[in-house]
Amino acid sequence: MKRLQAFKFELMPNGEQQRQMRRFAGSCRFVYNKALALQKERHERGETKLGYVEMAKQLTAWRSSAETAWLKEAPVHPLQQALKDLERAYSNFFAKRSDFPRFKKKGQSDSFRYPDPKQIKLDQSNARIFLPKLGWLRYRNSREVLGEIRNATVSCRAGRWFVSIQTEREVEQPIPQGGAVGIDMGVVRFATLSDGAFVEPLGSFKRHERALRRAQQSLSRKVKHSRNWRKAKIRVQRLHARIANVRADFLHKLSSAISKNHAVVCMEDLQVRNMSKSAAGTLEQPGRNVRAKAGLNKAILDQGWYEFRRQLDYKLAWRGGCLVLVAPQYTSQTCPRCGHVSADNRQTQACFACAACGLENNADVVGAINILSRGMQQLRDEGRDTLHACSGMAQAVSPDGLWIESRLGSQAGTRRSEPGVDPCHA
Repeated sequence: MKRLQAFKFELMPNGEQQRQMRRFAGSCRFVYNKALALQKERHERGETKLGYVEMAKQLTAWRSSAETAWLKEAPVHPLQQALKDLERAYSNFFAKRSDFPRFKKKGQSDSFRYPDPKQIKLDQSNARIFLPKLGWLRYRNSREVLGEIRNATVSCRAGRWFVSIQTEREVEQPIPQGGAVGIDMGVVRFATLSDGAFVEPLGSFKRHERALRRAQQSLSRKVKHSRNWRKAKIRVQRLHARIANVRADFLHKLSSAISKNHAVVCMEDLQVRNMSKSAAGTLEQPGRNVRAKAGLNKAILDQGWYEFRRQLDYKLAWRGGCLVLVAPQYTSQTCPRCGHVSADNRQTQACFACAACGLENNADVVGAINILSRGMQQLRDEGRDTLHACSGMAQAVSPDGLWIESRLGSQAGTRRSEPGVDPCHA
């Protein structure tokens, strides 16, 4: 099977190369915004949208025009790629996968892509890469790049430049290892597994919130676009980058540990955008408990649930496993032993006590067990081959109604509820 994988490294450009990269990113942003403005004007006049071929002809005219002759200084392939990105944004909008394309702003996600692998040269032994109109750039060689190069994307984040090299290589068809597990996502516990193990939340934003608030207050007192304002802005950007890096490191380590030890992972199909909506309301109908809801929204967004789900999806696929998404309704109100569904089963946030059969356990553990049960049933209904290929997968239920298969153990910072402890307060 073929595997697409990206390898990201920090670049170490000299001053002239940094200036060139800023110009190239600005040129791509200009082409994207100009093409988007042209498409919107045509739409307002009732005309049809121009395709990529017609927009590429417009790009040729812009590069030949005296007003925008500076576009010739940038390589043409990244400019064409900006038009392809706009075409993809339109396709995602019409397919209802994203909102309408928005204009790009300077300093936000500055990047450009070289789509032609023939123009890219990689010298791993000397930790350098050749890019058109930039020459050889040194990079921090932290790991080996595997496979044939497909494209390279240069991006800027918090004043630092990075290159992401996408490759393609042939790998053997992987055999899934381990069993099945259900995962219940939460705020008090980041993830609770169906065997009782759980992962404490990292809270990357919460740990840096005080420093970020002070940096933002300092930025607000500076004269906009002054030299001190730029320095303060860089401090804020670096704090945001650090928060994101700490969170990404946590999610990558945890998702790697789970995907290595389980062939099937069942999770709730949570709509994070809807769960984190503001409760402020309107002037006519103001919301209630706005401050408490704002704090909950901040905690939800600090977890990175969707990114964790995305990482699990492709890492399981790399190892031959699969991710199963189930409906989240009543997962923590359903008794895994007798199937009784009632809001009275969950009397508190942490305690589950079935009103019908008396089963008691932690509410998050019960939710994870129900998620696993639903996911396995969904696989059986779909007739997925993975269900039969997974060796050692749990097929039975313990006398207490609990799925007992798990291979994660104490890896990736997980903790397990101690025996003899009240499950409602575990």
